Amino acid sequence: MYRLRSLPWRSLLEVSGITVAIAIVLEIIIGLGFTQSPAIREMLQFLYTPPLGMIISLMAAVGFGVLAVYVLERFYPHVLINSSSLWALIPCLALVLGLKSLLPLPPFLVSLSYANVVAVLVGVFWKGRPYWR
Repeated sequence: MYRLRSLPWRSLLEVSGITVAIAIVLEIIIGLGFTQSPAIREMLQFLYTPPLGMIISLMAAVGFGVLAVYVLERFYPHVLINSSSLWALIPCLALVLGLKSLLPLPPFLVSLSYANVVAVLVGVFWKGRPYWR
């Protein structure tokens, strides 16, 4: 069993930062499309009306967790990925999402809420299934 000090916290925080940076860029692109194109505005308004909007929001959060594990696999091959490091990735992602919520950006994809953190957890462990040990 890993102790908290032996986990790769710095790498996991960097992965979280990269993942949130990708999400911010995508949200900016979506926001520009929303303000510049009536067709995109209508499509987004349709996608984010209840109950479809709740499903879209949770699916985006699951995708956010999957993206975090993908970034970890791809850009940090020196990090040993196991269930402990996947569990440690969750609070890192929540922390960086909390910092993102301080920015004046509309949360089109993912925001910090209990449901979204649970969906991120599902995404992390769905993509990280081969690393469960």
